[in-house]
Amino acid sequence: MPEETNTSLKDGWFSAGDMARFDEEGYVYLVDRKTDLIISGGVNIFPRDIEEVLHAHPEVLEAAAVGVEDAYWGEKVKAFVVTRSDAKLTEKILSSYCDGKLAAYKIPKEFVFIDALPRNAAGKVLRRSLRSLVD
Repeated sequence: MPEETNTSLKDGWFSAGDMARFDEEGYVYLVDRKTDLIISGGVNIFPRDIEEVLHAHPEVLEAAAVGVEDAYWGEKVKAFVVTRSDAKLTEKILSSYCDGKLAAYKIPKEFVFIDALPRNAAGKVLRRSLRSLVD
C-alpha cells in the first residue's frame, strides 16, 4: 500500500501513529494509536480506556472499542465483547458496570456480543474488520 506507506514516512522516519504521554518523572507511556482514536462531540476518547474497564468485568474474556459514525456526535463508541461461555451479560448490565468507572461520554452506546475478536497473524485485533461489522 504505497500511498499509506508514504503518509507514514516523515523526513525519512517511519511513524506508526502511536500516541504517548510523559509523566512528571519523564517516563513514557504508550496510550493508543492515532488511527484508533474516537472523536465524539469534539472529545478524544482512547479505546484502551474503555477496554481496560470491560476486561475487568469477571464475565468478559476480551473486548475492543471502536468509533462508529453518528449523525449528531460525529462518532459514538461501540464495544465488541467476547464473554465467558456461562455469562449472562446484556448491554444494560455492561453499561451499568461502566457507569462510575468511565466518564459518561466514554460509555459505549452499543455493545455487540461476538464469539471471537478478529485478529491478524501477530494476534493484533483488527479494528477495521470490527468497523465493517457495523450495520
